[in-house]
Amino acid sequence: MSKNAPFKFDIVGSFLRPDYLKKARKDYSEGKINNEELKNIEDKAIVELIEKQKKVGLPVITDGEFRRSSWHLDFMWAFNGVGHEKTKDGIPFDGEAALIDDTFLIGEVSVNSHPFVEHFKFVKQFEDDNTALNLAFTGAIKDEIMDIEELALKLVERLQNTYGKELKERYKLNEIFENPIDTLDAIGKKRGTLISGGQIDYNRLAVILLDEFRGGKIGKISLESPLEENNEDN
Repeated sequence: MSKNAPFKFDIVGSFLRPDYLKKARKDYSEGKINNEELKNIEDKAIVELIEKQKKVGLPVITDGEFRRSSWHLDFMWAFNGVGHEKTKDGIPFDGEAALIDDTFLIGEVSVNSHPFVEHFKFVKQFEDDNTALNLAFTGAIKDEIMDIEELALKLVERLQNTYGKELKERYKLNEIFENPIDTLDAIGKKRGTLISGGQIDYNRLAVILLDEFRGGKIGKISLESPLEENNEDN
């Protein structure tokens, strides 16, 4: 699919599992393989999935929920004080019973070492700088965690390389400068973010710039890296 598709789409994080992973999970439930063997197969499937996500230019990566039995119950089952057992009747779901485990409290809820932390660390090792920045640009990482002025500068640097026309039109710039700080300064002057002495209030400018980017006011912007030309229409 072209990255310029005329519609919006989101990645929810859950992907279809390859057949060999489904077989491994079935073998594990039947006692044919142990936990370590299952983990090795899950690791392989997740690495392959991450490679695919990066290849098509997705701005974030996920493990596809390949280690989970359910999108939320595994998380609860890892806490002390939470029990579960095979349901007898199931829960009605679109005309058929979803045979997921009944989940209930058996004591005080606490946690010692949650497996999802290790799952997160496994995926994080494949993260690159662009992935983290994309999350910050869109607000998925809170601005309080990042240096918002540095983030705004990084955004201008990214946009002026591929969306210079949109920046010029939005902020009525005469030109896009080679140095992104000069472009940022020009935007600040056009947006009236000057303080005493004619200096730029970079914090205020950063808030304005990020808000307008996230609100789609700069234009139709994609943070995905360009696809390979021969894959553009696949």
